[in-house]
Amino acid sequence: IFSRLNKNELKMIKAVLFDMDGVLIDAKDWHYEALNKALKHFGFGISRESHLSTFDGLPTREKLKMLTKARGLPEQLHEFINALKQTYTLEISHKRCKPSFNHQYALSKLKAEGYKIAVCSNSVRQSVETMMQFSALEPYLDLLISNEDVSKGKPDPEMYIQAMSTLEVKPEECLILEDNDHGIQAAIASGGNLLKIGVPDDVTYQAIKGRIAEISTV
Repeated sequence: IFSRLNKNELKMIKAVLFDMDGVLIDAKDWHYEALNKALKHFGFGISRESHLSTFDGLPTREKLKMLTKARGLPEQLHEFINALKQTYTLEISHKRCKPSFNHQYALSKLKAEGYKIAVCSNSVRQSVETMMQFSALEPYLDLLISNEDVSKGKPDPEMYIQAMSTLEVKPEECLILEDNDHGIQAAIASGGNLLKIGVPDDVTYQAIKGRIAEISTV
């Protein structure tokens, strides 16, 4: 039975696609802190409650558009605030981003078993590349997609559809790990299989293989 299940798994799931913030990197607070630090220069800010309920998982530019609409943040400041926010995010990443044994073990095992691995993040490419390097996960990736590689970020499914196309896999052959509402919407809309993550510590080899086994028996 076990060998039959393994064969079914390999046929069913060929790629594992990871969100980054809140899944592979515990960076939700980093983005919150960096954006608020940038906004503070102009007398604006986002409460933690609003961040979690409304802004979590959205690209910075989208957050700034929402602040303009709701609270009158001048549109001409968007590019400067966005650039400042990215600088602060990188500063925080240099201080706090470190390898996780569970994540290195999970991705190395999946890679060795022949799964294609991608990171699809609403963050800018420089942030994603930096965090993947500092977390020592970069060697296991077949593909990295940032919000700069698509015309629409999550909750639009574009980046997941693009990843599937590039990796040459069908939606039903993909397992997507997501933690927030916007990412979950994107994963479901792409047609892929979902593994919902609460915190980065939930991302283990056992959890991923357990979900793959569930999918293979449906």
